[in-house]
Amino acid sequence: MIQTNTTYIALGSNKGDRFKHLQEAINLIYKRIGKVHVIAKVYNTPALGFSGADFLNTCICVKTDFSVETVLELLQQIEIQMGRVKSKQTGYESRVIDLDILFFNNLRVQTETLTVPHPELANRRFVLQPLVDIAAKETHPVLQQTMAELLATCQDESAVTAINIWLKNPNKKYPISKFNYLAIEGNIGAGKTSLATMIAAEFNAKLILERFADNPFLPKFYEDAKRYAFTLEMSFLADRYQQISDDLSQLDLFKDFIVSDYDIYKSLIFSKITLPEDEFKLYRRLFYLMYKDIAKPELYIYLYQNTQRLQENIKKRGRDYEQNIKDDYLEKINAGYLSFLKSQDTLNVKIIDISNRDFVNNREDYFWVLDEICKA
Repeated sequence: MIQTNTTYIALGSNKGDRFKHLQEAINLIYKRIGKVHVIAKVYNTPALGFSGADFLNTCICVKTDFSVETVLELLQQIEIQMGRVKSKQTGYESRVIDLDILFFNNLRVQTETLTVPHPELANRRFVLQPLVDIAAKETHPVLQQTMAELLATCQDESAVTAINIWLKNPNKKYPISKFNYLAIEGNIGAGKTSLATMIAAEFNAKLILERFADNPFLPKFYEDAKRYAFTLEMSFLADRYQQISDDLSQLDLFKDFIVSDYDIYKSLIFSKITLPEDEFKLYRRLFYLMYKDIAKPELYIYLYQNTQRLQENIKKRGRDYEQNIKDDYLEKINAGYLSFLKSQDTLNVKIIDISNRDFVNNREDYFWVLDEICKA
């Protein structure tokens, strides 16, 4: 999931262990909706509009690929899971957790179930104060004032007191940046590019993607493998060498680590399958001459998918030149990878079976994969 939308969410609780409820809600939002980009301070505030215990309130900024309607639905599911029961009475009441969408990009939404920006935002100090912590210069798309300006003119005189306990960002749970260089490999359609892209976005990594789409010999190879196999593999050899040399040598001070969707050794794996023995021996000699000084990844991940799932993914992404790939070719590639990995004693290898996982569309599966990576 490539996160493209920015939403600000208000959180409040005035029943039970209020701080624990806020933390649990943030953890679930991260797990189901998107990356928690930043968390404001937590404030103690009196109940507004009804007689009840004080609230703890905060705001968070979340990056998500979901629509605003889906985010609302997921927030409501989290509220129910955490034990919030909405009574049929009108007006405000005590609650275990309250989750409200304040902004969603610069959208203006007005439906029976949702209004964005939140209609009461400018009138609530307990919302504006934490929002100013993380978005003071954010402009209200309707009122055309910044959050700082709205707070300065807010008529709500309720006491809003910061507490000296900070909520934890669940993003910090995954120490994936302990690997300075992470390579993700897999068969055709395994999801290596998707996973590398997601990790780069989630954890501020420099992303290296293979430039396979620019190779003019790839469609020709799928039409006539015997004729174009050596040409294709040589062109990949040269292109991968140039790209990986350039990308690994260019230090990016603003990124925490490097993640790529291929490793240089895939050239040997594929060429052993596609080339006759005499051509492969020549190719292997050239490979080791070129790559002897190239840095190896600190962790090499192989995403295993069964052949049926691979074919489903290939059909779904719809590249014309891949649509006639046979099962036995995919099985040869998988066997080639596994044979290569078993023979390696210099690479730190992690094989992850994702045949029954959908980490692109299901964030819980995505976090399962992250857990597996961090165990390495």
